[in-house]
Amino acid sequence: MTDTTPHADGHANKNDHKDKKKTEPKQIGKALRKAEHGIEILEKRHDDDIEYRLERADASSKLLSSVWDEPPAELLRFHLGDRLTDVDGGSTPGFPGNKAQGERFIAISSGEIARYQQLLYANGTKGSPRRMLIVLQGMDASGKGGIVRHVFSQTDPMGIHYHGFGAPTKEEQAHDYLWRVRRELPKPGWISLFDRSHYEDIVMPHIYGTFPEDVWRARYDQVNAFEHELVDSGCTIIKIFLVITKDKQKEHFLTRLSDPTKHWKFDVSDLDARARWNEYMDAWQEVFEKTSTPEAPWYLVPADNRWYSRAVVSELLRTSLRDMGLSWPPLNCDADAMRRRLDEE
Repeated sequence: MTDTTPHADGHANKNDHKDKKKTEPKQIGKALRKAEHGIEILEKRHDDDIEYRLERADASSKLLSSVWDEPPAELLRFHLGDRLTDVDGGSTPGFPGNKAQGERFIAISSGEIARYQQLLYANGTKGSPRRMLIVLQGMDASGKGGIVRHVFSQTDPMGIHYHGFGAPTKEEQAHDYLWRVRRELPKPGWISLFDRSHYEDIVMPHIYGTFPEDVWRARYDQVNAFEHELVDSGCTIIKIFLVITKDKQKEHFLTRLSDPTKHWKFDVSDLDARARWNEYMDAWQEVFEKTSTPEAPWYLVPADNRWYSRAVVSELLRTSLRDMGLSWPPLNCDADAMRRRLDEE
């Protein structure tokens, strides 16, 4: 089902923030300091008052969220009527601070993400079906890999699964296009990150005609049903498209060509795709219109400023984990009896 909720004022709320009350940079610094202080207090507690500790974690997370003029989950969510080509890749909507404050936000937020990720994993080991899938899409050089490195810098590798999708192999071509995607889905308690995804199996044949139109068009409904099935089974889905401008992409390409340590990142096919930029924009526009649903919406994130896109993804991830409302699984044995056994050694 497509998300048909319209904006009250069209596209203005995504691109025009001049008339809105802004959070002052000093206020951002104050909120970040308060959040850090709350986290420090929380880290020092090792008692059994689980509810109190969860409440403090929730309060710290909300302090972090307060630095945004508007929640990215609302501000950047795609709605029918929105146009991909209207998104300014160089903008930083909702975040009134500077790069240094954005990077500080990411560092604090990544620690809280690690806490919630551990909580999610712990519940998964005890039978909870809750898990998360993050889909990262964007044109070449939009910063997908950097997001994974920065946002998840403090998480435990146990519980995080990263997979990049390239052109399908011969084995994958012998199966339904969703076969290789299902193999990489998160297990209970895990977070899976897809660098590209099943959406490539719609966009690429749309642009290059590798499948008949009736075949790839049928995949819109198939993907919606697939994602509906995942959500119903306890999987939270966050779908992000990183919006980079053509000029910024060119800048990154030139850097890759001039830096020997980045030559491995460049491929001639990158320029072939760039030459069909408008076709890609049209194809992705249709993807958003057909597959942004209330249960699995798309977020269009400006990505020229990489610190900003990383901050957005960090905020979306942390608040989604927090909103799961998970608690720590209880001990499934008699603690006193276990202590006696240890004392008797």
